[in-house]
Amino acid sequence: MTQPLVGLFIPCYIDQLYPDVAMATLELLELAGCRVEYPFEQTCCGQPMANTGCLDQAKPLAQRFIEIFKKYDYIVCPSGSCTSMVVNHYHELINDEHAYHEIQKKTFELTQFLVDVIKFDAFPESFPHVVGLHQSCHGLRELRLGRSSEQQIPEFSKAGELLSKIKGLTLAKLTRPDECCGFGGTFAVSEEAVSCMMGNDRIHDHEQAGAEVLAAGDMSCLMHMQGLILRQHKPMKIMHIAQILRGRPVTVNE
Repeated sequence: MTQPLVGLFIPCYIDQLYPDVAMATLELLELAGCRVEYPFEQTCCGQPMANTGCLDQAKPLAQRFIEIFKKYDYIVCPSGSCTSMVVNHYHELINDEHAYHEIQKKTFELTQFLVDVIKFDAFPESFPHVVGLHQSCHGLRELRLGRSSEQQIPEFSKAGELLSKIKGLTLAKLTRPDECCGFGGTFAVSEEAVSCMMGNDRIHDHEQAGAEVLAAGDMSCLMHMQGLILRQHKPMKIMHIAQILRGRPVTVNE
C-alpha cells in the first residue's frame, strides 16, 4: 500500500514559540507510516483576521493555503482552532467552491487523523504522570473531537482515547472537562481581565484533580495557561498531546 503524502500544517505560534510541538507531530506521522512534507511557503491561515472581522485581509491567506496544500493526500495540523478555520470557515473566503471542498475533506486535526484515519498504535513505553486534559472549544464544538456537556450522547474524546493507551499515564478527573480556558485569540487582548479569570479557573480545576501535567491539542490554549502558571510560580507543567505521545520529558516548555 502506498504511503499517504501528508502536508504538515503548522500554526504560526507553534512555528515561532513551540517548535518541538511541530517536530513531535512530524515524528508521530512518520511513525504512523506517512510520507510528510512541510511546505516552507505556508503562512498564517488567516484566523486572527477573520475572527476580528477583517475578511478582506484573510481572503488572500486562505487562497494561498489552498494553492500550497492542494497537492497532498491529507493535511494534518496540531491545532483544533486552525484546523477548524480551514474546515469550517474558508467557505466565506474562497470563491472556488470545488477547490475548497477538496481541501476541506482532507484536512484533519492531529488526534482526529491518528484515531480515525491512521489508527495509530505506536505509544510510548511509559508516561508515569497524572495528566489533566484540556479540550479546546474549537476542537469540541466545531470539529467534534469529543463530547461537550450540552450533547446528550455517549462520552468520547479522541485525545483521551490516545492518552488512555499510554502505560503509567493517569487521566485526572476534572469537574468541568469542557470549559473554555479564556484565550480566544484577540479576546485575551481585548478582555484581558476576563480572559485571565477564565484561565485561572481552568488551572484550578486541574490542580484540584491532582494534575501534574496540563495537556491539550491546542498550543494556543496552553500558551495562555502557561503564562498564568509561570507568573504564579505553580509547579504544573504544560505539554501538547503530540509531545506526550512521543514520550517527551515533562520538563519541556518550562
